[in-house]
Amino acid sequence: MNQVDLQKRVKDAFGAISSRTNEKPAIGIILGTGLGDLAHHIEPIEIIPYSEIPNFPISTVEFHSGQFIIGRLSGKIVVAMQGRFHHYEGYSLQEVTFPIRVMHQMGVETLIISNACGSMNPDIPKKSIMLIEDHINLLGANPLTGINDDSFGPRFVDLSEPYSHRLISLVEEIAKTKNININKGVYCAMTGPSLETRAEYRMMKIIGADVVGMSTVPECIVARQMGMEVLGLSIITDDCDPDNLKAVNIDEIIANAVCAEPDLTTIVKSLVEKL
Repeated sequence: MNQVDLQKRVKDAFGAISSRTNEKPAIGIILGTGLGDLAHHIEPIEIIPYSEIPNFPISTVEFHSGQFIIGRLSGKIVVAMQGRFHHYEGYSLQEVTFPIRVMHQMGVETLIISNACGSMNPDIPKKSIMLIEDHINLLGANPLTGINDDSFGPRFVDLSEPYSHRLISLVEEIAKTKNININKGVYCAMTGPSLETRAEYRMMKIIGADVVGMSTVPECIVARQMGMEVLGLSIITDDCDPDNLKAVNIDEIIANAVCAEPDLTTIVKSLVEKL
């Protein structure tokens, strides 16, 4: 799919959403694995299944609901993705990031991305929350590859500040006020769906990564191309110490995400109120 075709697909999707609501959210939220509770705090105006939006991918991950929620959170109009898409599902990175372009068309200027991930850093333990201050892209691809449509933004996107320093500072203030422990670190994106080997964890530690996941980076890149301000929040669901590695239980990963979910919900609600 070249970016000329992509522009038409975005307009078609936006048209379908506009036919159901005239709301223009300035804030977009991606709800990651096990982080669906925030959706219950949004007063819904319109809920649109992805299957009813033209050109939208369909989430194949069993714990991703697969719908757009447009509503009020902390007094602001937001749009939340309840369920995201991953490269490992077989989608191209243009397809993975398609909803971000649609969000921008809707009026979104600030994107809050959440995810669940594993930590190689013993100072960032499981069940904790980490602010993403930078990332490493090991997906082997980039969502901006191909002929660029300048109406989306520049081809050569500056990523000297992929995650907003302003938003990071606001969250740190909120966490201090709410007595929530929060860390900062570097997120590394791998393709998945297999988890990493001991050698891969060692490699990522050497190159400067603190945590690893299978999402977030493509969405951030596309959002920054379009001038959106981005905040990244990770819930740590498992320890990835290569010298003390244990087999991972997916049910335990989801349970660990749920443990940290109330604090993450508090942070996001408080941040939206301040924006």
